[in-house]
Amino acid sequence: MKRIDLNTGIIPLSEFRANATQCVAQVRETRRPMVITQHGKSASVLMDVGEYEKLMDSLELLQDIQTAEGQIDQGLTISHTQAKRQLLARVRA
Repeated sequence: MKRIDLNTGIIPLSEFRANATQCVAQVRETRRPMVITQHGKSASVLMDVGEYEKLMDSLELLQDIQTAEGQIDQGLTISHTQAKRQLLARVRA
C-alpha cells in the first residue's frame, strides 16, 4: 500500500463533503489513502478497495505467522514425516 501524501492526502470533513466524488477518484487513481479530519483531528481514512483487501490479506498472513511462532515456542510441532502421513490420511479418507 502506498503511503499517504501529506500534501494532498489530508482534508477536512467539510472539504470532503463538498468534493466527495473528486476525493474518491483521487484515491482510486493514486491508490493512496486519504485522511479525513474533523475539528482538526484525524477522524477516518478513505482508501481504495483493492488496497484495503491487500492490507487485510497481509494482516491475516502476519497473524498466522505470529500464531505459528507461538506454537513453535510451545513445542507444538510435528516432523515433516508426521505431517505428510496425517495429510495423506485425510486425503484418502
